[in-house]
Amino acid sequence: MGDAARIAVYLDFDNIVISRYDNVHGVGSWRRDDAWKHPSAASANGGSSSEVDAKLESATIDLGAIIDYATGFGTVALTRAYADWSTPANAAYRRQLIDRAVDLVQLFAASGTKNGADIRLAVDAVEDLFQHDDISHVLIVAGDSDYVPLAQRCKRMGRYVVGVGVTGSTSSALVAACDEFTDYARLPGITPASPRKQAATRATSETATTEKATTEKAPAKRTATKKTTAKTTSPPTDEPPEQSAATSLLLRAVRVLGQKSDDEWLHMGGVKSTMQRMDPGFKEKSLGYSSFLAFVDSRSAQVETRQLDDGQTLVRPR
Repeated sequence: MGDAARIAVYLDFDNIVISRYDNVHGVGSWRRDDAWKHPSAASANGGSSSEVDAKLESATIDLGAIIDYATGFGTVALTRAYADWSTPANAAYRRQLIDRAVDLVQLFAASGTKNGADIRLAVDAVEDLFQHDDISHVLIVAGDSDYVPLAQRCKRMGRYVVGVGVTGSTSSALVAACDEFTDYARLPGITPASPRKQAATRATSETATTEKATTEKAPAKRTATKKTTAKTTSPPTDEPPEQSAATSLLLRAVRVLGQKSDDEWLHMGGVKSTMQRMDPGFKEKSLGYSSFLAFVDSRSAQVETRQLDDGQTLVRPR
């Protein structure tokens, strides 16, 4: 489970995107909305945004969070995603996929409903394990019980199997077949989506609109409150982009390691190794710091450190 660990990540992309959409907007919403025909943002096709576009946006999968989670186990050796990339909903992930250097496998839906990702993914995974003895962990991002035989085979081949799925669409058999399983909504950096909360938010918005049409004084009070809140919570804008990105990287690494540790205090060496796996281009000296400790100390508003008697330094988020 250290630096020698090498991870192979396999994503049944259609499965996870559809499952997340149905989890956020209700079971069967993907099929009812014909969501696959829509890009997740109006800018993807230069057109005007529709209600389905907005729903796709609110249920967007964060590939970075998945891959960051994988780096908590070791070095990510390969990442493959299986889907019909010709559909607008999947094509909208182009930027995320390029930024994370994901190997894309094109699968057309031969039967009109199922693209056969489970069979292709399983064949590729087993072949990879035979060809690459150094792969120690297999991360399967899916929820179908079809992947149970794959998880069992990987374990028999001596690999540690990790699963990631979406609540409501994950087979209990797949959870049992993995060495470790995590719900997508519980990954570090992901905010759990609550359909009821979203419905309540919409209802509140509608109520506010009605009140605005029937009262004259209330809108002014609400406007003043919003302005005060925005002024109080606005983040500083004077930090250079590279420094802000480094701070975000540090917090992501601490969250990932903190989820895997029973102790809230983390060894600084492990934090730095995880940051470099997440972003190989990270170097504290290029940011103007003489050491990694100096870099962490400069982020005292986000993390705090503790020195041990043996000279080791621990870190945790504030």
